[in-house]
Amino acid sequence: MIPARKLLLLLTAWLAVTGAPSRAAEFYTEDLRIPMAAAGPQGLEAFLVRPAAPKRYPLALLSHGSPRSFDDRATMSAHKYYGIALEYARRGFAALIVMRRGYGTSPGGRVDSVGGCTNAAYLPAAAVAVADLRAAIDAMARRNDVTTSGMIAVGHSAGGLATVALTAQAPSGLVAAISFAGGRGSRDDDEVCNPDGLVQAFATFGKTSRVPMLWVYASNDHFFGPDLARRFHDGFRGSGGNATFVAAPPYGEDGHYLYSVAGRPQWTPIVDTFLREHALGSRDILSPPDPLPTPRQLGEAARGEFARYLASTTPHKAFAVSPKGGYGWRSGRATIEDAQRDSLAACMKWSPTCTLYAVDDRLTDAQSARAP
Repeated sequence: MIPARKLLLLLTAWLAVTGAPSRAAEFYTEDLRIPMAAAGPQGLEAFLVRPAAPKRYPLALLSHGSPRSFDDRATMSAHKYYGIALEYARRGFAALIVMRRGYGTSPGGRVDSVGGCTNAAYLPAAAVAVADLRAAIDAMARRNDVTTSGMIAVGHSAGGLATVALTAQAPSGLVAAISFAGGRGSRDDDEVCNPDGLVQAFATFGKTSRVPMLWVYASNDHFFGPDLARRFHDGFRGSGGNATFVAAPPYGEDGHYLYSVAGRPQWTPIVDTFLREHALGSRDILSPPDPLPTPRQLGEAARGEFARYLASTTPHKAFAVSPKGGYGWRSGRATIEDAQRDSLAACMKWSPTCTLYAVDDRLTDAQSARAP
């Protein structure tokens, strides 16, 4: 466990490296279901993050990867990408994380299957993903706080492949796209199903893709290694696609996870350079939400738990306290109401007089009134 003092220092250091101005920005979040006939009445799970100021923000459409184990898809959630989405919201976008069919609570089962490993078929699977992304774009085009004019698309791993495929059938308003470690079919470290077929899929997309793209692969990526990644790029560019390839330095034990909350100091400067080159995003990067003040009644161990609450980037979360220093908190809940209920229940195991102190990144109204 990280000591409370060290964790607070880490939080402060991250604020410093992001170049945050003295006054932190506020952000608006919303849970959504994207209407799509093929997804049935439930639609697709999605989560929106944008600056709080009322205006229309260009869409940043974020697409997730695909775990090697099919069973892991059910545990995925749009909320888990909040920390990444926040980086695009800080740059003036309305960032939408959409869970494609078969992931998280989006129905669909194995609709995007590539089939058997030897003859894995990537084009039909990519077509399924593109249909889901287009449904999300259509839904965002009907909002009064989002514009699809000047939008960007960003994807990781299988979501990177889906993003490349989207550029091959570029919707109106798409001006740039980013693929981090794009690909599909990794079944084990440095082992990819039908790699020649995957290279050919990228070459096929390059025939009609003309949107400027940024491709980023870490040199120690164990899903799609450097040599294979270069083959993807060569096939795409050789067919006419427009992509800038960045060979990023090694990251952790597996560079496939460079595009993560922990990897922000390494990948955000790459994104910023690309956005500046294409005159996209806000000129001034908004700072993250301010860390909340620690409840005064908490002891040293409890202060460490509050620091962990602040560090959690998985909404929805809540922190409850009692007058004598009891506490309880929960994160990663489906709704704000669930987070409030569960944190109060955890606190009330120690005290019958618990109240909510914070919900997500904000103090409750009662605590805000007391704050200096």
